[in-house]
Amino acid sequence: MSFYWIKTNWIIKKIFSNYIWDVSNTGNTVYLTFDDGPVPEVTGWVLEELKKYDVKATFFCIGDNIKKNSALFKELVKEGHGVGNHTFNHLNGWKTETKSYVENTKLCAEAIQSNSNYGLKSKLFRPPYGKLKRAQAREIRALGYKIMMWDVLSADFDTTISKEKCLDNVLSNIKPGSIIVFHDSLKAFKNLEYVLPKTLAFLKKNNFKCAVL
Repeated sequence: MSFYWIKTNWIIKKIFSNYIWDVSNTGNTVYLTFDDGPVPEVTGWVLEELKKYDVKATFFCIGDNIKKNSALFKELVKEGHGVGNHTFNHLNGWKTETKSYVENTKLCAEAIQSNSNYGLKSKLFRPPYGKLKRAQAREIRALGYKIMMWDVLSADFDTTISKEKCLDNVLSNIKPGSIIVFHDSLKAFKNLEYVLPKTLAFLKKNNFKCAVL
């Protein structure tokens, strides 16, 4: 299993204080986010599940997937969900030269704008794998982006954990202000298909509100 934090601790938040890890509020509001889409086999299902509970979420999209699935991308925008930049090719910042990384981010921005009906210009950015060099972060912020990380990681992408463990990762750590990460990807779907409906039911039962970042 890869090493990662399910619950982001205060030390990490303090060290990387220029990143947004959660959104403090007194309204019992949380923020559902989905990385890596849109993909027809998963994203459409996610949209239907969210619609059942009248919930809005934020999708951090890969530019290449936007280009390949433009109609699906337009649908999620039309339904009132938020959109963020996740690079064009899902690049690992630690393994990518800064100039190339920034150019790839700009390509994703172009895909977001040209494939929406509204000329959408998102200024939310999430680095794939959560991996970003300081120089890359500086340049991304200089472009006007807010770097959105997370407070709770479902780990739905981890094929070595059970769906029950994935659900526990979420439900045991949610609090007002949490930014929760899921993935609308084929790799994550086995876990997501089990976890998302139960998470939405839990949020409703416990009077949590869901908002777009």
